[in-house]
Amino acid sequence: MLDGCVGLMQNRRTMLPDFKERIRRPGWRSTLRPRLLWSAAMCLLSMACNTDSVAQAYPNKPLRFVLGFSPGGASDIVARIVGARLSEAVGQPVVIDNRPAASGSAAAAMIARSPPDGYTMLLAATSTMAVNPSMYRNLPYDSLKDFTYVTNFVSMPNLLVVHPNVPVKSVTELIAHAKAEGGKLSYASAGIGSANHFTAEMFSYMAKIKMTHIPYKGGGPALIDVTGGQVPVMFATIVSGIPYVKAGRLRPLGVTSAERSTSMPDVPSIAEAGLPGYESTIWYGMVMPAGVPKPILSRLSTEVEKLLSAQEIKDRFNLLGANVFFMNPERFTEYVRAEIKKWNIVVKATGMRAD
Repeated sequence: MLDGCVGLMQNRRTMLPDFKERIRRPGWRSTLRPRLLWSAAMCLLSMACNTDSVAQAYPNKPLRFVLGFSPGGASDIVARIVGARLSEAVGQPVVIDNRPAASGSAAAAMIARSPPDGYTMLLAATSTMAVNPSMYRNLPYDSLKDFTYVTNFVSMPNLLVVHPNVPVKSVTELIAHAKAEGGKLSYASAGIGSANHFTAEMFSYMAKIKMTHIPYKGGGPALIDVTGGQVPVMFATIVSGIPYVKAGRLRPLGVTSAERSTSMPDVPSIAEAGLPGYESTIWYGMVMPAGVPKPILSRLSTEVEKLLSAQEIKDRFNLLGANVFFMNPERFTEYVRAEIKKWNIVVKATGMRAD
């Protein structure tokens, strides 16, 4: 029927003479109008059925899950956990494609330009979607206009740690020490625009202190220098910081979430330990290019919600210090909109720039 509709439009020139002849006949209105209305209705019904059949056939080939971060980190682990279970649910491979550069900006720009067919996805992260719009003057994508938001996965706090040689044992002592140092106290991060970076800058902004940023090419090298005493402070991921804390090579002062982490219940939140109102978490989710058909969007969101509800998945994320943080497409979109506004205030106040 759909092909017939298309053919009807393509052959309108050959039908025009016949149409002119029909309208010269008496009573043409009463016979032609119902036929036209019936044909139009059948075309619309056929189009709707065709859309449903496409959605039912999806997916019929592998899905590509692009990450703007290096293999082995927290983002990579999250993507692989979700990707493996999503592959089982939809019956097609989910291929993880790591493309680290510019805090995920290069990967995000590539996805924004991809066809909205539901086969190319991006691991959305706090830095990529919420912080970068303020950090970069010429960002090659629009976080809200260029993407279809599918769902959020998890929320993950960072862990404020210091080298044991630093003469502080609490958040309030660190703030006092930083003020006494007059900006000389330094902190390490995985790079400009990384979660370690903007989390530390928010801490400095709210505590009214100044610390010197030492960016590295990745969280691993940064953490090595902190454990070695070359840099005294870092806001590390919990999963990377716990082994060093247990070994006595790092001293934990607080977690960046509003409440204590189940992974480190004896460590207070930074808000609880001396900086009321402080909260900075890393979140990861899934987005696709703008314009993905709603049936496909609904299918993926539903499948992710199911897999995140499995206790096995919750337990695996808890080992990373992460909590399941599912949102449907509408809620996720509004959440990111609010996150962009929040980080815009912090970036402007601290002067953080990536270009």
